[in-house]
Amino acid sequence: MEYKSKKGWLYLLPACLFLGIFMVYPLIDVFIYSVEEEFNFASQTYSGVGSFNFSYVLHDPYFLQALKNTFILVIITVPVSTGLALLISLALSSIRKLKNLFQTVFFLPYVTNTLAVGLVFMILFKKTPYSDGLVNLLLGAFGMTPVDFIDGPYWAKMFVLCFYTVWIVMPFKILILTSALASVNETYYNAARVDGTPKLRIFTRITLPMISPSIFYLIITGFIGAFKAYSDAVALFGVNLNNAQMNTIVGYVYDMLYGSSGGYPSYASAAAIILFSIVLTITCINLLVSKKHVHYV
Repeated sequence: MEYKSKKGWLYLLPACLFLGIFMVYPLIDVFIYSVEEEFNFASQTYSGVGSFNFSYVLHDPYFLQALKNTFILVIITVPVSTGLALLISLALSSIRKLKNLFQTVFFLPYVTNTLAVGLVFMILFKKTPYSDGLVNLLLGAFGMTPVDFIDGPYWAKMFVLCFYTVWIVMPFKILILTSALASVNETYYNAARVDGTPKLRIFTRITLPMISPSIFYLIITGFIGAFKAYSDAVALFGVNLNNAQMNTIVGYVYDMLYGSSGGYPSYASAAAIILFSIVLTITCINLLVSKKHVHYV
């Protein structure tokens, strides 16, 4: 038995080394950087240890704007994308003919390059000296005033960012939910139909509980993915996100390291620790909620 135990740990050793080198050590290193005050990257020296870096970040207008943008993105895109994906998955599950074709069409945006999709969205929404953009042309057809969604008001830019994010993440959610719906045992549905159960009650009492683990998985990964958003904003508004007021927390961390205001790993590390704390807190809350509402078969 002891030999088998040692053999098992030997198999796990490469994975443990990988996680230790590329996950545990960087996390510890980031935490150390975050408490080193006035850290000089060139000389690798600092003046002391304390919470000044966190105080600076939490009072930085650029970080507060990035925090606001990220929370709006999370609050809007996660429920909207999950709800739409569920509706589309239910519709796909009821289709008999050309079902695989429709599933492929809905999955295409997920395998398309993010920046390429962002360029398409810019063409659709951006006003230029020669054109107001396709979306504004459609709005004009209904008598509405054209809006510059890329360089215009804040609400318009946030709308485009949320729309773009939902478009990017929804195909993966459709794939997961379609698979979850296909795995539900038909016996439950047949028994409910024999009893004359309404379709809405079948959905709430059978379908939702049976696919709740998949929904919970998508919500958790959706929250984490939305909090890590950065390339979406770059694809739409360029690299100077602070001027566009569309930066995210990850974008702020990148700017502190490599951007125009870069060279401050301590501030970047403090922002990263704050992001880690937020994501960890929300994940723990979701885990507590899932104990009552997620049903594992």
